[in-house]
Amino acid sequence: MLVNTREMLLKANDNDYAIPSPDFINQNMIRDYIEVAEEIKSPALISISEGLSKYMSLEDAYAIAKYYANKASIPVALHLDHGKNVDFVKRAIDIGFPSVMIDASSESFEENVARTKEIVEYAHKKNVTVEAEIGHVGSGINYEDESGDTSVYTEVEDLVKFVKLTNVDSVAVSVGTAHGKYIGTPKINFERLKELKEAVCIPLVLHGGSSTGDENLKKCAEIGISKINIFTDICVAGGNSIKGLETDDYKEIITKTDKAMKDMLKHYYEVFNCQERN
Repeated sequence: MLVNTREMLLKANDNDYAIPSPDFINQNMIRDYIEVAEEIKSPALISISEGLSKYMSLEDAYAIAKYYANKASIPVALHLDHGKNVDFVKRAIDIGFPSVMIDASSESFEENVARTKEIVEYAHKKNVTVEAEIGHVGSGINYEDESGDTSVYTEVEDLVKFVKLTNVDSVAVSVGTAHGKYIGTPKINFERLKELKEAVCIPLVLHGGSSTGDENLKKCAEIGISKINIFTDICVAGGNSIKGLETDDYKEIITKTDKAMKDMLKHYYEVFNCQERN
């Protein structure tokens, strides 16, 4: 069944675990992610970003996700990740996406509030949950939506004010991660994360989970993060799985990459303490 993120994120928020949210760019990835969640009896939260919609349209993403979700025995949330254009986010809502993100984090605080509030008011009338971002998660290397921009930590006072003004359902915070690959392991500001968690009641989200390190991510899940976005590590796992593979058979390549990506997602369900959380 296709659902919004409200219930699954509130449950994670109350029980000190995080749900992995992998992005997808094709049908195989949608199917693989839901199969992993079913196998370990945990919710599935799958995403496509505005930047990745060139690989799969919103209409196709919704239709395929709904098809597999209706066959699934666990709840499946389809989420629009990093919607930067208000009209694009509204189009995803109108198509049927049950969960969306409006990302105006690179704008002024006032503009971020205005865009987020507009989407929240539009979405809540249709029982669609909304994620936003306060502070800014910048980019590491090999990230296609941002080009070398830097992160800006989330301030506790700004978070409290933002949540009150927008009535948003969840918020992505910046505590030291970045999108894409890293050179080295990032230093997470866990003290700031604890302060942010204590300041608001709604679920907090971490973007840029790939390359952050299992120990860092496990601790984030335990002390305040309810959803962690993972994409680069899954793509890299798929790509690495066929290095040195001596075949020109596309079927073999797909089989190999699918297994590698599924294994990586299973690993993160375990790291985030999210196994058997149906």
